[in-house]
Amino acid sequence: MTRNTPRNILRIDASMRRDGSVTRQLADKLMARLTTKDVETTVVRRDLAENPPAFIDESWIGANFTDADARSDDQKAVLARSDALIAELKAADTLIIATPVYNFGIPAALKAWVDMVARARVTFKYTENGPVGLLEGKRAIIVTASGGTRVGSEIDFATTYLTHVLGFIGIHDVDIIAADQLGQGADEKLAAAGDAIERLAA
Repeated sequence: MTRNTPRNILRIDASMRRDGSVTRQLADKLMARLTTKDVETTVVRRDLAENPPAFIDESWIGANFTDADARSDDQKAVLARSDALIAELKAADTLIIATPVYNFGIPAALKAWVDMVARARVTFKYTENGPVGLLEGKRAIIVTASGGTRVGSEIDFATTYLTHVLGFIGIHDVDIIAADQLGQGADEKLAAAGDAIERLAA
């Protein structure tokens, strides 16, 4: 299997728009290209607009920082959604995150997903030499769109954050497909994003 023929894809859609979403449209094109290879591919899709994760709270934090073998049934239930989301992520060799830029950052539902999957002793650990990600060997593709924020600029707190947090949990092979600053010329930006999809999936 080559880098561009994934067997297990996890797709996260973070746009709150179901109709007219640029990131959903671009992710559809990317998925179509990645799954045309002569290889059986399993796709799991999680739509955060349709089924957003809950925000972590005090009971979640208490359960998370209780040793696994000492957790009560209630604590296990509190962490059940997080466990399921992490299992999806662990099973994937390729992660696709399709997200718009909202107010220079990621949508709240996507941040909630990150909080559910970035768990000490499960997806990362602390050592005497600092944190170590536990999800090595995976690839991530961030598909993003913005009205005015230039991806990679000093005001982009979306892709820079996602790239950092993915590396924190061990996913260092990260590509970005950007249709950014659509308010300044959508046709050109969308064409460039389409070209990027073709290059990544070639």
